[in-house]
Amino acid sequence: MPSRRTTPNANLYEKLCLAVLQSAEALTTDLGNFLKTYDLTPVQYNALRILRGAGPDGATCQTIAERLITRDPDVTRLLDRLEHKQLVIRRREAMDRRVVKAILTPDGLDLVNRLDQPVQAWHAERLGRLSPAECQSLLALLERMRT
Repeated sequence: MPSRRTTPNANLYEKLCLAVLQSAEALTTDLGNFLKTYDLTPVQYNALRILRGAGPDGATCQTIAERLITRDPDVTRLLDRLEHKQLVIRRREAMDRRVVKAILTPDGLDLVNRLDQPVQAWHAERLGRLSPAECQSLLALLERMRT
């Protein structure tokens, strides 16, 4: 049987990768449970925040897809669900009828604005065990890992 070659620190890298994935999964699951009380999923909430940032002109499906934290291959269905909840409307551009933009309704804007404080409290509850310096260090390390 051939010997298995390992990279220096392979076990450490594996443990770290698993810890990052487990932490991400735990946060995602917990956020999903939290947002369920508002009849939203994390991806729907993310889309509402993207549309709020886009302003009154809204955003195209492509723009939303590019900015989503978790990639959703079917942004059209995501918008269908938000439109069904009357949080989003879609409009065709006057200059180019092929372009469709999603725009927050007043109810959608109200909901995403009302969620700011509860989501900030949720973040503080989950990450408040870390000092601000530890949060900054972890943030810098995670950003470095992704690049």
